[in-house]
Amino acid sequence: MAAMNRVFPPLRSLALCALLGLAPLMQGCVEMAVVGAGVAVMAAADRRTVGAQTEDQESRIGDRFGDKVHVNVTSYNRNVLLTGEAPDAATKAEMEKIVREITNVRGVVNEIQIGALSSYSARGNDSYLTSKVKARFVDNGGAFSVNNVKVVTEAGVVYLMGLVTRKEADAAAEIARTTGDVRKVVRVFEYIQAPASAPAPAPAPSPSPSK
Repeated sequence: MAAMNRVFPPLRSLALCALLGLAPLMQGCVEMAVVGAGVAVMAAADRRTVGAQTEDQESRIGDRFGDKVHVNVTSYNRNVLLTGEAPDAATKAEMEKIVREITNVRGVVNEIQIGALSSYSARGNDSYLTSKVKARFVDNGGAFSVNNVKVVTEAGVVYLMGLVTRKEADAAAEIARTTGDVRKVVRVFEYIQAPASAPAPAPAPSPSPSK
């Protein structure tokens, strides 16, 4: 199984896995790295959350491009994932530019595919796959918190976002990868360090022999 990693701005690394040049029906989990995806300072004047602002920008994209495009804008911890379809590279780039104009956004991962728009039945199947993966996450044996991982599905490809350790990322990706009908898993994680283990207590001193 191939692996590529996409890394986001300083302080923490954000990893995206995606597969390049392989057959579209190949299953597996992959990672790819992209550096310097853009850092911005929080705008004190705008009290909306990044999620609310990305929803506004998604609406703006819809107003501008209409039914020429299908795009989903998903945010997690000020990083944004774009998925869907666009008719050409220029439109794809323009949609990314619109999202980058959100002051609070630290980075954008643009996974919009160039081609025909997906059907409503395909989008319904993607929603179903998302629910299947989330349902399997609930019974993960304590490997990670389901609240720390967001699931987005597009054309049978499952994207995973969140603040996780490498071990947690591996566990979540394995569950998604082994879910029925999932074509590929793409990691869009922001990695954090695992908490340091507490040092083992020193052994108690042996009692001195009586004299």
